[in-house]
Amino acid sequence: MILRLLKESIILSIESLISNKLRTLLSLLGITIGIFAIISVFTVIDSLRSSIEDSVQSLGNDIVYVQKWPWEFGPEYPWWKYMSRPQPSLNELDYIKKRSSRASSVCYMASNSKTVSYESNVAESTTIIAVSEDYPNLRNFEIDKGRFISPFEFEGGQPVSVIGTEISRLLFGKLNPIGKELKLDGRKVKVIGVFKKEGENIFNNSSDYQVLTPIGFFKKLYDLRNDEMNPSIMVKVNEDTDVDEMLAELNQIMRTIRRLRPLEEENFALNRSSMISQGFEQLFVVIDIAGMIIGGFSILVGGFGIANIMFVSVKERTKLIGIQKSLGAKNYMIMTQFLTESVSLSLMGGLAGLILIFIGTLFANYVTEMNFALSMGNIISGITISVVIGIVSGFAPALSASRLNPVVAINSNF
Repeated sequence: MILRLLKESIILSIESLISNKLRTLLSLLGITIGIFAIISVFTVIDSLRSSIEDSVQSLGNDIVYVQKWPWEFGPEYPWWKYMSRPQPSLNELDYIKKRSSRASSVCYMASNSKTVSYESNVAESTTIIAVSEDYPNLRNFEIDKGRFISPFEFEGGQPVSVIGTEISRLLFGKLNPIGKELKLDGRKVKVIGVFKKEGENIFNNSSDYQVLTPIGFFKKLYDLRNDEMNPSIMVKVNEDTDVDEMLAELNQIMRTIRRLRPLEEENFALNRSSMISQGFEQLFVVIDIAGMIIGGFSILVGGFGIANIMFVSVKERTKLIGIQKSLGAKNYMIMTQFLTESVSLSLMGGLAGLILIFIGTLFANYVTEMNFALSMGNIISGITISVVIGIVSGFAPALSASRLNPVVAINSNF
């Protein structure tokens, strides 16, 4: 009985929607725009969150960065306090290696943006990364061609480099770069390896556009105390040690190195990837709320549109309702019929919005390297919101239809 009633209600609602195409289309528009606005925001946020998590993962969840500048930025960021801070030094690297009992690996890293060339080919604004020999223990990477820098080359500060795939393409084209010499500020640097392609990420620290050299060679060309070199000491935590314990130990070691008195403020920063994640989470909350407000207004307008159409539909079918009730149709049957029509109308609008989002993700993936995807969770959210709006918008018209007096309804002029 219930299944037959539901089937008849769906058939009647579809016939009503088809017979009033323009009215149906205009009603769908509000819901479509609303669902598109809300779910597209959720989709973009989910994609950004995934990209940021992957990028943060590349920084290392178990790595602490000893630097001059902290990563936590706020409205009252006292940048002037950090200007006079000294940069981390190679001597401090050696001291941490000797004194830390909770570090598994310690690496010094500096970087700058320079122009590199090979014959007539030039790669401008190339990121030059200089590291010490523990670098492979702190960063995950793969070598596509050649090899990585040897301990002997690190110790001697040899002019060798491992380059990214894009740098290889720009400078050497289809040539095999292994063994060739590129030029960095007039100095010849031998290419001994090429990183495997990583693709871009949100922090722009992909190895694809990098030239990596030993820190011993890099310091012959540039002053590591210069702020432009962005020096830092990366400390990887032991597997059996908590990161907070590592932070406490590093804080004590650095205060000892810098000879700071007990009440003196630190003149160094201990940064970790979770600081970035927390900052982005706050941003995502604001974007979520903004998306819900914008989409909410669109859905509200669409909901009123559906309610208005349903009231008109009740008026147009007053005689039919009277006939149905005179033949024994119960109030809940009439109510179910109109609620089904309302939910169907809202659901079609929601599905249209989801289809537009799916097309949008395909286009975004085509024009950018970032991965956008309409998740199953967001699809279910869009469908659920559509159904709820359909029920809410259609309840009052359906209730008024179910309460019509059959005699009055049959004798109605509509």
